[in-house]
Amino acid sequence: MLTTQQTEFKMMDNGTETLTDSRSSSSADLKTLSEMDLRKPLTEIVDLRLKHPLENTWTLWYLENDRSKNWEDMQNEITSFDMVEDFWSLYNHIKPPSEIRVGSDYSLFKKGIQPMWEDDANKFGGRWVINMGRGSKVELDKLWLDVLLILIGEAFDHTEEVCGAVINLRGKSNKISIWTANGHNELAVMEIGLKLRDLLVLPPHQLQYQLHKDSMSKPGSVVKAVYCV
Repeated sequence: MLTTQQTEFKMMDNGTETLTDSRSSSSADLKTLSEMDLRKPLTEIVDLRLKHPLENTWTLWYLENDRSKNWEDMQNEITSFDMVEDFWSLYNHIKPPSEIRVGSDYSLFKKGIQPMWEDDANKFGGRWVINMGRGSKVELDKLWLDVLLILIGEAFDHTEEVCGAVINLRGKSNKISIWTANGHNELAVMEIGLKLRDLLVLPPHQLQYQLHKDSMSKPGSVVKAVYCV
């Protein structure tokens, strides 16, 4: 799993991988080269070999509050990525959550899943919610990055249940939520919640799980949690 303190690979200052084995003519390397489409530019082949694929393709969304639009039209699909290096390239070229407008959201979801309750992948699910109040900008940005790395690093035993994550920037309180597909799969929901609590080093009872159907029926009000860790 990827964390902000430790990654599974080392990057040099110029953005290329530090190779731990300098042998260039091993049988494995030759086999890989023989299977490549040599009609492609050499730089493209080399770049592909140096990249680290993710288990899933992920899509970043951005919502900017605009009262002249309905909620769905405010969602903007930014880009998708399926490589570790492409994630970092994206992350380093966008504003961190602490610098975007109040009322806005960032969402990161598996490709093909929209960040909305009504999506087929979400409608029977729910979300683990972390209410952050008005903490420091550094704390906000670090927690969001840690959540992203946990997601794309597939840190859960029930990773197929994970749909994505959302950060809501609001005037009174900021909130991060991790969405899962089936809110009634207690085993998977609890495993995900406990792993989140441990990896994010959260105090007990700060994570609460809400069903999307409850959130839809009580917009703007306090939604009762069905699980808490």
